[in-house]
Amino acid sequence: MITFGPVPSRRLGRSLGINNVPPKSCTYSCIYCQVGPKPNKQAVPRPFYSPEEIYRAVELRIAALREAGEHIDFLTFVPDGEPALDVNLGRTMELLRSFGIRIAVISNGSLIWQKEVRETLMSADWVSLKVDTVDAGVWRLINRPHSNLQLPCILDGMLEFASGYKGILTSETMLVDGINTRDSLVTGVADFLGKLAPETAYLSIPIRPPTEEKVRIPGEEQLNRAYQLVCNRVGEVEYLTGYEGNAFSSTGDTAMDILSITAVHPLREEAILELLAKTEGAWNIVEKMIEDGKLRECRYEGRKFYIRCYPRGTEC
Repeated sequence: MITFGPVPSRRLGRSLGINNVPPKSCTYSCIYCQVGPKPNKQAVPRPFYSPEEIYRAVELRIAALREAGEHIDFLTFVPDGEPALDVNLGRTMELLRSFGIRIAVISNGSLIWQKEVRETLMSADWVSLKVDTVDAGVWRLINRPHSNLQLPCILDGMLEFASGYKGILTSETMLVDGINTRDSLVTGVADFLGKLAPETAYLSIPIRPPTEEKVRIPGEEQLNRAYQLVCNRVGEVEYLTGYEGNAFSSTGDTAMDILSITAVHPLREEAILELLAKTEGAWNIVEKMIEDGKLRECRYEGRKFYIRCYPRGTEC
């Protein structure tokens, strides 16, 4: 599905998500990724969906949401992979401008060393870049990048982009217990972010079911130390450790809403219950999707999550 939501975003308010690349098309295969491993990583931007196809999908979704009285704060490129892999991303954003809604791109930043990618991202109103580490060895361990990528080039590209970008630039650092939480590693990230100067540096934790079972949430003491270290270099630092809430939107088709959101955003049990309540739907809708192999239930950190199932043979 090309569009999903809008979902309650901790950074963007009511965010209508846009899947501009097919499932799992990414430059990385992060150990904490919520959409599963990406064995066939890519590093060269290419066409996927046409800009016109994405435009039509967004147009229809906006119309349905407005009909239902729903509000949208951002059109957000946050697919099942890296949005900058889409060579038509710039043209697509240009078309979407006609809706008068701000545009955000949540990127891992791995292709920003390319001039064309930097120029494309310049046209977004809000950009997030991933900086989990500045240590090449840890980067390969936690982000598992395509073999053609080099961390120093990526970091240099980020700095060059930041020097000319006029929109809102933020960064996100995913903290994984025992992987990138050592003080020296966090200090390295903090020093780099001091140069990057994002409007806000977000410190995130894996609150959704990750790809690897070994991924664990850092303890409160580790989080506090990381926060203090980054605060020494960056003016505004925030945690992304809280639950987004259950204020997901509904277009009236409960099954379709659940499938579109869980394609990239696992839902807690209580969030699905609220969606069902909005449309007076029954839990057997969820049971039927599980029975049909469209949805699966899993537990993480003591909570039930529901995740979209991908058929075998899905392109990675």
